[in-house]
Amino acid sequence: MPSANPLRTAHRGALLHSLADPAEVGVEASFEYVEDGLLLVENGQIQAMGPASELLPQLGREVTLIEHPDALLTPGFIDTHIHLPQAGMIGAYGEQLLDWLQTYTFPCERQFAEPAHAATAASQFIDELLRNGTTTAMVFGSVHRTSVEAFFAEAERRDLRMIAGKVMMDRNAPPDLLDTPQCAYTDSKALIERWHGRGRLSYAITPRFAPTSSPEQLAMAGRLLAEHPGVYLQTHLSENRQEIDWVRSLHPERSSYLDVYDHHQLLGERSVFAHGVHLCDTDCARLAQAGSAIAFCPTSNLFLGSGLFNLPMAERHKVKVGLGTDVGAGTSFSILQTLNEAYKVMQLQGARLHPFKSLYLATLGGARALHLDDRIGSFRPGNEADFVVLDYHATPLITQRLKHCRSLEERLFVLMTLGDDRAIRQTWAAGRRVHQR
Repeated sequence: MPSANPLRTAHRGALLHSLADPAEVGVEASFEYVEDGLLLVENGQIQAMGPASELLPQLGREVTLIEHPDALLTPGFIDTHIHLPQAGMIGAYGEQLLDWLQTYTFPCERQFAEPAHAATAASQFIDELLRNGTTTAMVFGSVHRTSVEAFFAEAERRDLRMIAGKVMMDRNAPPDLLDTPQCAYTDSKALIERWHGRGRLSYAITPRFAPTSSPEQLAMAGRLLAEHPGVYLQTHLSENRQEIDWVRSLHPERSSYLDVYDHHQLLGERSVFAHGVHLCDTDCARLAQAGSAIAFCPTSNLFLGSGLFNLPMAERHKVKVGLGTDVGAGTSFSILQTLNEAYKVMQLQGARLHPFKSLYLATLGGARALHLDDRIGSFRPGNEADFVVLDYHATPLITQRLKHCRSLEERLFVLMTLGDDRAIRQTWAAGRRVHQR
């Protein structure tokens, strides 16, 4: 359970957050850092952020002061693509995407028809997110309505900002995991009416991907999106070349994989497309025009051999990009470890991923991808008080390595390269401590 939430708290420590995308404003203008800072929190929201020397004299006796020595405070991490039912088969050996789905994913998802299993799995899943410093995630459920009911109930209990949706899937999957266009519409509508906008929860209409949703079901998803302004759309896009060929054979009348979704009115400011490994300039331009986002999932893309996401191309077209762990194809809930892999993906393409760009992707960039940067992703006054405390002495290796760092940039890169769940000393959500290592 979350810790008690005093009316007003002040967190003292080194504070770092993104102000903008380094690709747009340059590195130096993209962040704010206060070596000895104070983060003032009231009723779950950030009231002020600045030097401790300036803010400490203003604190009244009713404020609880919390010290965070030898640590770095950043906004909570944002995971823009992850699967609740796949945590049970993380690290599954030996397949690429389509065979992996049949061999491992679908059997695991079948278990979520049972409410008790879904409830236990949702609690464990959220524990793992918080243990890794993730305070907001965009989550795929299974085809079963019970999976999303369980997830939202647990997220509501902990007062977390989460987005989730029931998978829509009416073809090219095991018969006992299929719904129908009408069933998907009815269940999704009921979930939207019950959960969307309740507390800090939002709903995402969730066709798994074009091969497993018929044109009729994709049209139904577009209808839902039009009927419920403010809900999200999440699906997969151009992850694997075999998958892309399959989509082409199923939709020969469409000009591209993205055009399948576009034809069914699924692009918009709250639409997030996972992967986008094999996009072209035309696709990126259309995504940017629609205000849609890509979830960059480096760990998953490497693990399944899908390919290397072209972040510089997305930047050229000003496509919104967030970071996704994509558990269970991704092999870690840790956004830090996901950034480690993202750096390598860029290196393999002859490009660099600057530590402050990594910070942006994990926080403010993810918030912008989810159309939530007015609520989370930075320490802007008025934002929700979701943040993590990164421990400079999490492991002996990190302690030793940080002794040789000469700049904040280096220290941040070391945390992102060597850090994992052990580096998360505490996680706070809406001003409450929801994880303590």
